Amino acid sequence: MAGKWYEIVTGSLEQKKQYKQAKARIEALPEPYAAVAKAVERYLAYAGGVVDGGTLVAMHSDLADLWERAAADGTPVRDVVGDDPAAFAEEFAAAYSGKQWIDKERARLAKVVEDAEREQES
Repeated sequence: MAGKWYEIVTGSLEQKKQYKQAKARIEALPEPYAAVAKAVERYLAYAGGVVDGGTLVAMHSDLADLWERAAADGTPVRDVVGDDPAAFAEEFAAAYSGKQWIDKERARLAKVVEDAEREQES
C-alpha cells in the first residue's frame, strides 16, 4: 500500500527505473556519440515539452537505441542529426504524442477566448 501511495505522489517507479536505464545506456556510449546523444537529450528536455512519463520513457529509450545503433554501425554523427541538429531533435520529439506542458496553456487560452466571446454576445 505504501508503494501505491508513493507512486501517486511521485509517479511510476517502473517508469523511473526505465528512464534511468535509458540514461545509463546513453552514458555508456563511446565518444563522440555519447556527447551528441547527451546534447540531444538536453535539448529535448527544454524543447520537447513532454510531461507524460510513459512518453518520456519511450522517447529516451528510442534515443538510446538510435545512438547505440549508430555507434555500432560507425555512422557519422552528422549523418544522424543532419545539417540542423535542432531541427533533428524537434522532429524526433514530434514523433512522440503525449501530454506536453503547452497543452494546458493552449486549453487555457482557448477557454479565455470562448468566455470572452460569450460575454460579448450577451
